[in-house]
Amino acid sequence: MNTLDIDHLRPTQMTHGERQIRRKAEAYRALHARDLKMAIAEKPIVIVLGPDGEPYVIDHHHVACALLRIGVPRVPFVLVRDFSSLSSAEFWLTLESRSWVYPYDAARRRVAFADMPRRLSEAQNDEFRSLAAFVRDAGGYDKSDIPLADFRWADFFHAHLPSPINDAEFDALLQPALALARSPKAAGLPGFIEDVRR
Repeated sequence: MNTLDIDHLRPTQMTHGERQIRRKAEAYRALHARDLKMAIAEKPIVIVLGPDGEPYVIDHHHVACALLRIGVPRVPFVLVRDFSSLSSAEFWLTLESRSWVYPYDAARRRVAFADMPRRLSEAQNDEFRSLAAFVRDAGGYDKSDIPLADFRWADFFHAHLPSPINDAEFDALLQPALALARSPKAAGLPGFIEDVRR
């Protein structure tokens, strides 16, 4: 299986969830060598090629970051499209038209494509990206194939809940976020699970 150096991968999102990355890294670190190798093979990083043939990640950013944290230098990948013949402007607009880029910072402000991070490790932390992942893993909503679905959930939680400033505040948000995810306010979001007890 072909692999790429994680340090050479370019992100297509301005933010990631630091807590989500730490949790994934801990889970990977706990695996025996053979099981880790199998886990890595089961989740290849999904990429497109951009200008100058540079690889851009369009799925599994957090997986790549977590593996880098535990010292895994290279990862298997799946190439979805080759856009290396496009100009930089054409490339980013093409990604945006396919919902393969998220050019918004943790405060939900749009950033210029030229200001997107060049390395996965340079993405900003967004507490609500982690919260969305934790809520999904706790059964608050279903995983969806809709592009940027987790970002939509993160934006939803950001709009309804206070920003945590420490571990205790983050942990205290999980139950309110789970209740919010099952409420009618979330009905239009991808992966919404209707609460039949209502």
